[in-house]
Order: sequence, then structure tokens, then C-alpha cells
Amino acid sequence: MAIIQQNLEKLEISAAVASASVSATATSSAIDLKDFDGDVLLVLNSAAGTGSSPTLDIKVQDSDETGGTYGDLSGAAFTQVTTSASLQTLEVNKDECKRFIKLVQTVGGSSPVFVYGISLVGAKKYG
Repeated sequence: MAIIQQNLEKLEISAAVASASVSATATSSAIDLKDFDGDVLLVLNSAAGTGSSPTLDIKVQDSDETGGTYGDLSGAAFTQVTTSASLQTLEVNKDECKRFIKLVQTVGGSSPVFVYGISLVGAKKYG
């Protein structure tokens, strides 16, 4: 039990993208992965999209610097969300990407609206 408790103390859960009603494309703030150990898990929780043919595409980009140039992280994208609610996870190995990540959210369709949030779950190196 002591090992499990020790690991739970290092676990951090934070809002990578705060839960909100969204109708336009946006990019999250930079997330610094420096203090995490190994993989981080991104959890998308989205209600069904409304409007005509609504689509929500979310991908991860990375950069060496918080204000630097960001590029797509290979294979790091959620499955497109449309007219059904969606709960998805996406694993990002912080040792295989650059120090900072951002989440790029592209909304499409006619008058689309999505209510969603993305949580980040990871183990801190020094918890």
C-alpha cells in the first residue's frame, strides 16, 4: 500500500483546456512538461456538437520554447468529435517530445458549438 500511496502523491491532474462552450478554433496556452516523469495522459470530455455538421478536431503541437515555433506531434490527435458525446484519452510520452506542448482545437461546420474540456494527468518527478 505504501508504494501506491507514494505514487498517488506524485499524481497531478490539471485543466489543459478549461471546460467551456466553444464555437471557434483556438489554441491552448503552453504546457510545460519539464517536471513530469514519463507519459502524461490527456483526457477529452466533450458533449455532442450542435449546429449543422459540427466537427471538432484536436491535435497536440510541441516546441522547445514556450513562445517558440510549434509543430504537430506525430500521432498525437484525438479522434474527431461530431454529433455524439465523446470521452477519449491520448497518451503523450514527454521524453519523446519537446518541452512545451499546446492543444490546437479546430471547430468546423455551420454554427457549430461544442462543450468540452481537456484534463492533463501525469506523475510529477518531485511530488
